[in-house]
Amino acid sequence: MPENRVLLKKCEAIDPGDVDSYVKAGGFKALKKARDRMSPVEVIEALKASGLRGRGGAGFPCGAKWELARNSREKEKFLICNADEGEVGAFKDRYVLQNDPFSVIEGMAIAAYAVGAQEAYIYLRAEYHFLLEGLKRAVEQVKAKGLLKSLDIKITEGAGAYVCGEESALMNSIEGRRGEARCRPPYPPTRGLFEKPTIINNVETLINVPHIIAKGPEWYAKLGTEKSKGTKLFSVSGDVRQPGVYEMELGCKLGDLLTLARAENVKLVQVGGASGRIVPHSMLDTRLSFETILGSGAITVFNESRDVIDIVSRTMGFFNKESCGKCTPCREGAEVMVEIFGRLVKGDGVHEDLEILEDLSHVMMDASMCGLGQTAPIPVLDTLKYFRSEYENRIDQSAFLRRLKVISA
Repeated sequence: MPENRVLLKKCEAIDPGDVDSYVKAGGFKALKKARDRMSPVEVIEALKASGLRGRGGAGFPCGAKWELARNSREKEKFLICNADEGEVGAFKDRYVLQNDPFSVIEGMAIAAYAVGAQEAYIYLRAEYHFLLEGLKRAVEQVKAKGLLKSLDIKITEGAGAYVCGEESALMNSIEGRRGEARCRPPYPPTRGLFEKPTIINNVETLINVPHIIAKGPEWYAKLGTEKSKGTKLFSVSGDVRQPGVYEMELGCKLGDLLTLARAENVKLVQVGGASGRIVPHSMLDTRLSFETILGSGAITVFNESRDVIDIVSRTMGFFNKESCGKCTPCREGAEVMVEIFGRLVKGDGVHEDLEILEDLSHVMMDASMCGLGQTAPIPVLDTLKYFRSEYENRIDQSAFLRRLKVISA
């Protein structure tokens, strides 16, 4: 399946520092159509009919989320664009913000109109500080043209915490509090930022919106699969000759994407970032969709030279460092996993460690408070499923070497 560049089309066609170039390329026609010819309810119905699901990883239906906030009796509502693209291997949102910020702003303006929000935030990842001035200028240019009307868009920078990509921790960060997950329910569309109804969509989700309004939900619903509509942006990196951002229709084969990125001698692929699913070479025909595997769109390729245990060990070290520490299963579970993988890497592992890793993974997934702890063990379980022989061989070889040391002593 070839690329289908719908969302990225303007990235190569406009000057990201000049709103007039975006307008000349057809920009803000969807916003005008929404405001002049559609009621807020009709905009939400169009989103629901399109089948658009959030692109942050969870895949919640976008129109249904907007409807929850719209139906709230609270007068004050908020909209947040989640630009805290902290997932390992993800850089598609950065590409969009850098090359087509106006599509994001147009999507936000339509969303705010639909849900009744007068105030909106772009929560920008700390590592994307270099994008801040460009985004500010883009917002100011759109505002100067009168396109935002009464909508006030503010930009808030994160502080570098991975957990703040999670929506409740993100809201805490905007409110000036410690970035850690909140207990839910209530969910943001009913009680979110400053205790008010709040819609949180990431950059990629929002840039779908102008296309749906401009071309109609029927057009959009023809793209993708039965339960996964539209196209998807993928950040492809790792052992590939042509890394970059690719746009494919949902339902494409993982192997088709790797062909575009010129991957060779593939051993495994991690789909969806550090907590994403592990796909061995024998399963590259797997289709990328919400029905199968998808996640955030980060695709990291590992070739035959890579060591599975080393990959997972580094991943768990990352999660242990990034856990906010609020809930015990995530805080203590990640710590114990790092300790076990440390033994495996040093050659001190035993077969009982594998059973402990599996049991601990299930506890973390069932009992952790937020997505970080709930998904961190996925690469552990997947590699134990598909590459268990590498774990067992490492343990057997380590035991053999330890016996040799005893004999030689």
